[in-house]
Amino acid sequence: MARLVPAPPKFHPSEWHMANKMQRTSTEVQKCRSERVTAESQRLLDETEKTTLKTQSDVNKKTEQRQEEIKFWKQELDNKLEQIVHETEVLLTFKTRLEKSLESCREPLIIAQKCLLNRQRRTGIDLVHDEVEVELVKEVEVLQGIIALLGRTLEQTNEQIRLNRSAKYNLEMDLKDKFTALMIDDYCASLTNNTPDIRYADNAVKIEGNFVTPEDWIDFSNTNVEKADKERNNSLALRALIDSILSQTASDIRKHRETVNVAFANRVKEVKEAKHKLETLLAMVMDETASQEENIAALKKAIADKEGPIKVAQTRLEARSHRPNMELCYDTVQCRLISEVEELTKNIQRLKDTLAQAETELRSLSRRQLSLEEEIQVKENTLYIDEVLCMQMRESVQINDF
Repeated sequence: MARLVPAPPKFHPSEWHMANKMQRTSTEVQKCRSERVTAESQRLLDETEKTTLKTQSDVNKKTEQRQEEIKFWKQELDNKLEQIVHETEVLLTFKTRLEKSLESCREPLIIAQKCLLNRQRRTGIDLVHDEVEVELVKEVEVLQGIIALLGRTLEQTNEQIRLNRSAKYNLEMDLKDKFTALMIDDYCASLTNNTPDIRYADNAVKIEGNFVTPEDWIDFSNTNVEKADKERNNSLALRALIDSILSQTASDIRKHRETVNVAFANRVKEVKEAKHKLETLLAMVMDETASQEENIAALKKAIADKEGPIKVAQTRLEARSHRPNMELCYDTVQCRLISEVEELTKNIQRLKDTLAQAETELRSLSRRQLSLEEEIQVKENTLYIDEVLCMQMRESVQINDF
């Protein structure tokens, strides 16, 4: 027998009414929630739209400010770069002046040293430590000091050029980065919500470790500007120092050159006067030699002339000594003949003594003549060294302003 399906439970009318009431209540609550969400959504839409527009406007404004800031620092860096490049170019011309002045000092130094070496070839009493030698030694010392000073200044200039170029490099690198940053910010400023190539970028808001603060960014460029200013000022001061050194060294070289030249002129004049006096003395000695030779010839002739008379007197005495007996008388003739022989003998001896003395004087005069001739040769050698070798060599040196 088939089983009967049980009938579904029946609800009470009150339950039906309650269920309908709950549906209405739930629907109204849901509607209210939905309306609130809709209202909140609309408010949120308005708020986000305003916030987005405001934020985007603020970003655009700050991007524009950033562009102006970059342009300001780029202009500052450009100005400093132009200044440091110009200053370096000018300093390079000063370096060239230093190199030329250093080279110009070498020739006067070589000539001064050659003059000292040439003057070592003076002979005899003329190898004297005179004023010329004193001034030449001073000139060599001055030139060596100037060359050392110019060498140190050239090294300092090379170092300053290196520092200028280092500052220039830093400015150029900073400018290159600023140019790139400005191009990027210009690109960013050109973007709008309708730009075709805008896109989502992953990790776009990630702050990497190599980001720097705005203060560090300003400090970096400011440091480059300050370094460029510092090196430019140092370069200006160095150029003023170089100008002063070149002017003073050229003046010192000319001054000492003139002092040495005057000393040479005075010494040459002094030697010429001494040589002239020696030549006068030589002429006097030669005159006296000729006179003495005539005197000797006269003495020799006088001695020779006395040979006849003394022979006559001695022959007479010898002949009268043969008188016989009482005729061998010591008469006045005999007395006078003896007196004559003694007188002639004495006079001949006096003439011979005088002749010996005259011959001695003649030899002395010959030695004096030789000594004077040697001394004149010494003076001629000195004049050749000072006037021909040294002074003419010094005339080839021209000291111009460096």
